Amino acid sequence: MKKQFMVIGLGRFGCSLTRTLIANGHEVLAVDKDDHLVQAMSSYATHALQADCTDEGVLKELGARNFSHAIVAIGEDLQASILTTLLLKELEVPKVTAKAKNEMHGKMLSKIGADQVIYPERDMGTRLGNQLSSDNLIDYIELSSDYNLVEILAPPAMNGKSLKQLDIRANYGCTIMAIKTLESINVSPNAEDQIHTGDILLMIGSNENIRHLENDYERKRY
Repeated sequence: MKKQFMVIGLGRFGCSLTRTLIANGHEVLAVDKDDHLVQAMSSYATHALQADCTDEGVLKELGARNFSHAIVAIGEDLQASILTTLLLKELEVPKVTAKAKNEMHGKMLSKIGADQVIYPERDMGTRLGNQLSSDNLIDYIELSSDYNLVEILAPPAMNGKSLKQLDIRANYGCTIMAIKTLESINVSPNAEDQIHTGDILLMIGSNENIRHLENDYERKRY
């Protein structure tokens, strides 16, 4: 279903977000007060406009109320980020996502009504740190402070064994949600399905349990 987004702030994060939304078939109004950044995005966004979104009248003229989701991707100017977020909520935009530079900035955005606060730099650092810490970890999504959804390369010690034999849930408290091979993806594996070298496992579990599993299977290599 095609959606209409308003992206305010065309730094690296805002530009990347705009391109991704467009690539996924959505419409995007991309806005920044810097005309050079606007011109650079004009060939990607549905509409790209130069405007100061800390002005309520400007937001009204841009039709902010007509968008179901606005993303405030303003980077360094924290005052502009906070004021823009506040104005969007006062204009009753249904969902406002705001990028935070740090924890204090994030708390302020939440207090003035941001529906979602994101920390791109922190989250990317966390993801990369987890990937670099494990030889098998391919991707990592934090579901909560305690639970993660991860993609890991099946350790050699799992080769040729069924889910029943491995009994990952009982032994480690983790659940294998899907098995990806070179040819296909099994989104509802049963107990008799086997894991082979090169398979990618989509797994959910607590941080501690996933680390326990990885460490255990690392030892089984020797």
